[in-house]
Amino acid sequence: MLTVRDISDLRQQLGAWRSEGARVALVPTMGALHAGHMALVEAARRPGTRVVASIFVNPRQFAPTEDLARYPRREAADARLLAEGGCDLLWLPPVEVMYPAGFATNISVSGVSEGLDGAARPGHFDGVATVVTKLFNQVRPDFAYFGEKDYQQLAVIRRLVTDLDMDIEIVGVPTQRDDDGLALSSRNIYLDDDERARAVALPRALGIAARAIGRGEAPAAVLADAEGALTAAGFEVDYVALADAETLAGEPAADRPRRLLAAARMGTTRLIDNVPIEHG
Repeated sequence: MLTVRDISDLRQQLGAWRSEGARVALVPTMGALHAGHMALVEAARRPGTRVVASIFVNPRQFAPTEDLARYPRREAADARLLAEGGCDLLWLPPVEVMYPAGFATNISVSGVSEGLDGAARPGHFDGVATVVTKLFNQVRPDFAYFGEKDYQQLAVIRRLVTDLDMDIEIVGVPTQRDDDGLALSSRNIYLDDDERARAVALPRALGIAARAIGRGEAPAAVLADAEGALTAAGFEVDYVALADAETLAGEPAADRPRRLLAAARMGTTRLIDNVPIEHG
């Protein structure tokens, strides 16, 4: 696996691969890699395709009160995982490459970014959209892979690519979970043993609620029960919401694909999760 930190070197290598007829798949990450990230790398490994993973802890998607300074950084361990997982190139841009002096551009995706985490974390999805646009321009991938755990992020990126006519196939990869159902996340390491044991209430509550809504039970009552279960487990709930799976608009029509999404804090750790609504 090649490790590249300079954009001219990146473009030179990508140009060489494309001259050989290879396509390029991008797996954008903020590092602190786990099995969820490696599932993206595995999905990206198609015949005739070179896999590029990026690691960049993006300061523009963290609010001043959030965990930018303590966000886990494990560059050497991450590089080993990627190499063992079949990644061809690790793109490690420094902050001054991503945001050089005088940087003044902001990408904002209206609508899909405005509720849920967009409301709870103002400016977050502008930071995501801006850095992803830069990564897409730097790598110019044919495919880009994102986990469904960050479902609103995936929806924002799909809208971005559609609206800006980017010739990139966005691939969502199902959420990877521990044996007890908790979604894998780099932030799970913040949980102490007691918090980790209680955190499993999040996927359990979502699973129960999704099945109830799928059976036709009234969503308002089901969501209230889910929030109550999370509060009883020790969570401070930001939201539990039913939304259209594409637009993330609330009160979706029952004949449209729907998604149940939640965000809640266990101690100092904010966890998110989501599940589809299956009918019947």
